[in-house]
Amino acid sequence: MVEKPVYPKNGRTLSAAEIDCNFEDLHRPLSAAQAMGAADSCIYCYNAPCVTACPTSIDIPTFIHQIKTGNVNGAAETILSENILGGTCARACPTEILCEQACVRNLNDEPPVQIGSLQRFAVDHLMDQQGAHPFQRAQSSGRTIAVLGAGPAGLACAHRASMLGHDVTIFEAKPKSGGLNEYGLAAYKMVDDFAQREVEFLMGIGGISVRHGQQLGGNLALSDLTDNFDAVFLGVGFTKANPLPLPGCDLQGVENAIDFIASLRQAEKKSSVAVGNNVVVIGGGNTAIDAAIQAKRLGGNSVTLVYRRGEANMSATAWEIELARTNGVVIRLWAAPVAIEGSARAEQMTFNTMSDAGGTYQPTGESFTLPADHVLLAIGQSMNKSGLENLTIDGGKIAVDATGMTSMPGVFAGGDCVKSGDDLTVQAVEDGKQAAIAIDQFLRNKKG
Repeated sequence: MVEKPVYPKNGRTLSAAEIDCNFEDLHRPLSAAQAMGAADSCIYCYNAPCVTACPTSIDIPTFIHQIKTGNVNGAAETILSENILGGTCARACPTEILCEQACVRNLNDEPPVQIGSLQRFAVDHLMDQQGAHPFQRAQSSGRTIAVLGAGPAGLACAHRASMLGHDVTIFEAKPKSGGLNEYGLAAYKMVDDFAQREVEFLMGIGGISVRHGQQLGGNLALSDLTDNFDAVFLGVGFTKANPLPLPGCDLQGVENAIDFIASLRQAEKKSSVAVGNNVVVIGGGNTAIDAAIQAKRLGGNSVTLVYRRGEANMSATAWEIELARTNGVVIRLWAAPVAIEGSARAEQMTFNTMSDAGGTYQPTGESFTLPADHVLLAIGQSMNKSGLENLTIDGGKIAVDATGMTSMPGVFAGGDCVKSGDDLTVQAVEDGKQAAIAIDQFLRNKKG
């Protein structure tokens, strides 16, 4: 007797060709003519609020003006001088709640300037030319820096530290560099292997080497880095999926949403990734949204995202929530999971309906079930503390001072693993950049 699969591969509704089509670029890049038209809508504000709204403080009016005057490479350099991962951020940054929301055109009920699309246009134009790296290293300092983690924070720190003349070695646990950009963003946001192209572009400055397969708390100790390098930067991120302590979480067909997203990003053929016929996603953040949309685009017959509170409480942006709905994802609110049920495999889920009683969330006494042969858990992530025992941890994150230095002198940290702002790629880039500047000052003040 042939055993039934965990869940039907590719659902039961789409062909491989249709799936490939579903994972094409979410946003078509602007043509040169479209970019000129979009740039023309910018009025070059004095004290432009869009700059303040950008965590990396890109001079947005200036780069748009450079596009308008035909200096597209100059526009890219303006962007990359503040955000070396400006290509990814142009694709995945929630501009609708940052720079574009701050655009003064909104005050007149006009569409905001297409800042994200213009940023992508400029950066892609420069990268496609495959010329010399636009930034030069300073004279060698003779100092060495270890960067733990090749995600956005670590890469940004490494690049700026190299610009300042230091030699950098990145230690990364996974087989590829990029972190969230490579493994955690929806495949339709990062087509054509862009994350790896961007890493290659960043490395073009020189002075940076990467060692993959290096796991802190496994084959690598923090003391190894502090003993052998002049300074250390920790960009370890949030890599540990939070568990859901419910009956049935060990059934086949139940997996973490971040693993599902990573498998899609690494799959040579998207149609090779299995998806259920009835998919249930638990969570209310952008990871849950990304997982749900991609499950639907893979061919999941029915995809339902379930969240225990109201839509206003979801951490996903309104734009992402609407995108899920337009992709056919059903969003069920005020429902808390009780159990995943089935024999060996997930078959259905039971939920309690919830209500808001003055800020406290209570079951109403009613419940319902949903068919579920594929359950994706997206209830948040936390930091893997293995190997960080000698550091001060506050609220599940590494405690740092105003310069980004941890409780250990010479050891700095940034990105999702510290409290610095919203857990966004663009914030991680800023943390890494600012940490490199602080490390440079630390090394210059250090004797010997």
